[in-house]
Amino acid sequence: MTGGDGHSSDEHRKKGHQAPVREPLAVTSLQNERIKAIRALEMRKERKATGLFVAEGASIIVTARDNGWQPVTLLGLASSLESGVGRGLVQWARAANADVLAVNEAVLGKIAAKENPQSLLCVFRQRLAPPPQVRDMAKGDVWLVLEEVRDPGNLGTILRTLDAVGAKGVILVGPSCDPWSRECVRATMGSLFTVPIARMERPQFLDWLKQWPGDIVATHLAAAADFRTVSYREPVLVLMGSEGPGLSDELTATATRRVKIPMAGRLDSLNLAVATALVLYQVRGPYLRIES
Repeated sequence: MTGGDGHSSDEHRKKGHQAPVREPLAVTSLQNERIKAIRALEMRKERKATGLFVAEGASIIVTARDNGWQPVTLLGLASSLESGVGRGLVQWARAANADVLAVNEAVLGKIAAKENPQSLLCVFRQRLAPPPQVRDMAKGDVWLVLEEVRDPGNLGTILRTLDAVGAKGVILVGPSCDPWSRECVRATMGSLFTVPIARMERPQFLDWLKQWPGDIVATHLAAAADFRTVSYREPVLVLMGSEGPGLSDELTATATRRVKIPMAGRLDSLNLAVATALVLYQVRGPYLRIES
């Protein structure tokens, strides 16, 4: 191809001419089609139809980048895109051929969360992990099973805890809340991008479970064993039920260990995320160290 000055593009490259860096596309209207598509991702049906979701905040987006996730669209205030972190994210987005949008305060206000809004947002493709291969399990490995978890804040907090204790991942069994919802993504503080998430229907899970080589641990109100005194046979699979009904009888029956969290107050149950954290820290305790 020949340029307007008669020189070929190859000649330009040989002389050291560089292609101009594309500036972010300035968007100031809520009627912009890209903005309308991103706003629509607030709805679960749209996330399901497109396979996309939104993450907010520079630190969460950086975590995604550092763990190999690829952006679809990066957007934010021009000042944020031009900052030190923002410039690096723009380069990353450009390298992935993603759209980069510079929006004004009015547009950002309609896309970002109402509480503690962030000035940088990124659209990603959802990524589910395949069911873990039991033959690849190693000593110390821990997987968590959540049956019909309903609260996205709980799920996000649990994903963050899984990351903190070094567990291998989570399997969502049966209908559950959406891990790609804004509330869940924010509650993970970036752990959504580091913790594998698998999904299984109950029959598929029960069939897969037959191969598990270690203990299958379930918390249960009728259990007699204190979860702190049990010696767990590794690798360990921890089963936790939904916020209301708890673990189903069908899954409870598969447990090789039924344990209980002792309580001295009037209540007989804890918040799901809190209970899960207690059990995970106990099971993973021998492998956790405070580094000096």
